[in-house]
Amino acid sequence: MTWKLKTDRPLAVFDIESTGINPRMDRIIDLAIVRIQTDGTRETFTFRVHPERPIPKEASQVHGIWDDDVKDCPPFRDRAEEIAGVLENCDLCGYNLIHYDIPLLVEEFNRAGQPFSLEGRRVIDAQKIFHKMEPRTLTAALMFYCGSDHVDAHGALADVIATIDVLEGQFDKYETLPVDIQELDQFCSPRDPSFVDRTGKLKWKDGEIIINFGRNQGRKLRDLAAMEPGFLRWVIDNNFPQDTRDILADALRGKFPEAPPKVGSSPGSDEETAA
Repeated sequence: MTWKLKTDRPLAVFDIESTGINPRMDRIIDLAIVRIQTDGTRETFTFRVHPERPIPKEASQVHGIWDDDVKDCPPFRDRAEEIAGVLENCDLCGYNLIHYDIPLLVEEFNRAGQPFSLEGRRVIDAQKIFHKMEPRTLTAALMFYCGSDHVDAHGALADVIATIDVLEGQFDKYETLPVDIQELDQFCSPRDPSFVDRTGKLKWKDGEIIINFGRNQGRKLRDLAAMEPGFLRWVIDNNFPQDTRDILADALRGKFPEAPPKVGSSPGSDEETAA
């Protein structure tokens, strides 16, 4: 396929596999870069690095990289200068890199003390192109699944009816789509079984609830309720999910949920889901 993009400097297309989905807290395990020159010629670079922490089981199950696979690899900081050299004078490209890959890469460079600036770099996100070129609106979905126009778009009742038509069309199109409501709920909003609340701000570990965000990440809720209740009150008073705030409010009253069966420790840090 002919390379059609007109550029005046190399384009670095890259992707990251990591210990989790938090760009500020998680660590890179695998970094692949294809550097495309202005004439379309390509150079490929791969960097397998040790994240300096155990790889969570949930992440390994997604990308297939386990602790044994990186035990002899250098940490990112030892290869940061080399990686920065590959990316030097390059614009950047990837899929969902604006919200994930770039922030994670910048955090790793900062920890390594390696200068890396985004100033002047142009960023191409294939996911953004996909979403702009293939609209994810109800009108577009109705046409795709049902082959009909959404004549009364944005009328509340018309939108409800269109949504039902789309859902029925999805069941017809995808034979593997769950028809059980509980399974479909999990399909639409998959949740780690170790999550205490819906968004995973709180997690189960060894039968205890731990905080899974911020400066108190990894600490037991029970300990914070006893020793630092101000942190819990701060969360309760701010824009956190309601179920998270309810659990913390109960904790301040000495009421804690019982751990569900088969939820205990999992290998890895306390700040992950899938990469």
